[in-house]
Amino acid sequence: MVSDPLRATGRVIGHPAPPADGRRRDIALLGAVAAAYAVAQLILVLPGSGLGWDETVYVSQVARDAPAAFFSAPRARGVSHLVAPVAALTPSVPALRTYLLLLSSATLLLSLWVWRRLLPTPVLALAGALFAGLWPALFYGPQAMPNLWVAFGALIAVGCFLRAVRGAGDRRALVGLCSGVALAGLMRPPDAVWLALALIGAAAAVPDWRRPAAPTAAAIGAAIGCAPWIVESLLRYGGLLSRLRRAGEIQGGLGWNPAFTDHLRALGGITLCRPCDVPWDRPVTGLWWLALPLLAAGGLVLAHRGGQLRTYLVPTAAALATAAPYVLLVGYAAPRFLLPAYALLSLPVALCLTRMFAAAGSRRGVRAVLCLALLAHLALQLAVTASVTARSRATARAFTAVTGELRAQGLRPPCLVSGEQAVRVAFRTGCASRQLYGGHDGSITPAGFAGLARRVPAVVLVAGDATPPPWARAWRPYALPDFPGLRDYRAYLAPSVRPGPGP
Repeated sequence: MVSDPLRATGRVIGHPAPPADGRRRDIALLGAVAAAYAVAQLILVLPGSGLGWDETVYVSQVARDAPAAFFSAPRARGVSHLVAPVAALTPSVPALRTYLLLLSSATLLLSLWVWRRLLPTPVLALAGALFAGLWPALFYGPQAMPNLWVAFGALIAVGCFLRAVRGAGDRRALVGLCSGVALAGLMRPPDAVWLALALIGAAAAVPDWRRPAAPTAAAIGAAIGCAPWIVESLLRYGGLLSRLRRAGEIQGGLGWNPAFTDHLRALGGITLCRPCDVPWDRPVTGLWWLALPLLAAGGLVLAHRGGQLRTYLVPTAAALATAAPYVLLVGYAAPRFLLPAYALLSLPVALCLTRMFAAAGSRRGVRAVLCLALLAHLALQLAVTASVTARSRATARAFTAVTGELRAQGLRPPCLVSGEQAVRVAFRTGCASRQLYGGHDGSITPAGFAGLARRVPAVVLVAGDATPPPWARAWRPYALPDFPGLRDYRAYLAPSVRPGPGP
């Protein structure tokens, strides 16, 4: 009896590649997962969605028709580079969404394909379906946000690392390892550092893997991916440490801040739980999160029994390394933060589930219960995705109404916007945004804004009980359409804003 299923199928590094018909079956199965991911995004997320606040910042850096929004210290420009081929050509949000939808689905396929010589294809297909079926993976698939791309980079890097340490001289695996870590670094430099450290530690912990090629490739990938962020730190912040301190301040200060319950609450459909003092009124949405460590641990036990522990232990360790800073050091939660960990943990979880199905054998009742549990989990994820997207659509409609009202009042480029929701309103009107109060934008002073407003059309946006700054209280007030969750929304228009037909 063969103890290692990979050896039973002849699919181990150093063995001959599978025949062509096997490759076709594998690409068909994994391709079906990627195609389903694309279709789900197309149906649930794409129609009617507008750019979120973070997306607007990233896209504005390369947009054709709008000034760049303030780019704060924690951000990296990888997403801006990713969307540049579309954003520089057209302001169309559907075009951008479609591009990202196709790109994320293709990258999911590539991320799974990297593992094809390491794990059985059914395990990979189930892992891909489990990850792609999570509502954060669905919602952020067509969005201009970095975390999903860190997840893809982590999957590619860890898979190529295992191929590199097992197959000496596998140059393609080394290139893939370097590229995966570099992709993560371009998107989120700290995540890439944690990922690279986990892989370097794995290489040091296993005597057979103590060759310099793989750790060096991981380190080079981190250096390449983080280099633009480091250079920008030197040019704009006076050094890397200064930028890290500023990034920590913007994130509320990094320290011992266990946020397990915050992440659990956020799974109900909260894209940013800060502060996370909301009631946990949908506990069913967190059941899978509570089951995740148990299923992953079960997968590791089964991998150990089958002689595959290292193959599943490395992605598990990398998942913990990338998740730990967000769960332990950041005092708030966003489901997208843990996407890299979910992608990596889907591998041992998929192994556990496939073995559970196999152990059920001909017991139809047990198999039916397992199938119903998975279907219920998927249905719940799709329902949360739909609710989150519905809020996004409602917000997009509100922005369309607000920008239409402001244009009718004479706010047209070149112009300035400050105040509540200034970044998104400014982007849609083609104005520059300057967040003077309650934000991180230090690019202009209140006196400087007031001086520019005498020559350039400008507006200050306030909501609820807020009042405009003293120098804008004499400006012309104008009631705007309310946002979901944002009432009594008003614009204070500078004298330089004159109603009239646009050019």
